[in-house]
Amino acid sequence: MSADDKPTARQQRYLRTLAERTGTSFAPPSTVREASREIERLKGLSRSPRHEHQADRQAVQQTPRGGATRIDDSEIEGYGSTATWRAGRVER
Repeated sequence: MSADDKPTARQQRYLRTLAERTGTSFAPPSTVREASREIERLKGLSRSPRHEHQADRQAVQQTPRGGATRIDDSEIEGYGSTATWRAGRVER
């Protein structure tokens, strides 16, 4: 296996596990070498306290789908490919 090959499924699973433990995110690596570097970086970070994991999950679950970026029906007219933004702002 070359260092330029795609990361293995095992590396990707381990990256997700480490990211969860440390409460961080990572850009998906495109090579085995990048995955190894990212694994080493995440291994060097301290673990995130367990209560933070629970608080994060609860916050995500309680957030309305779409949040502030959700498009309200009063903002558009038409349907599908013919839908357009309504002229002017509609007050609620």
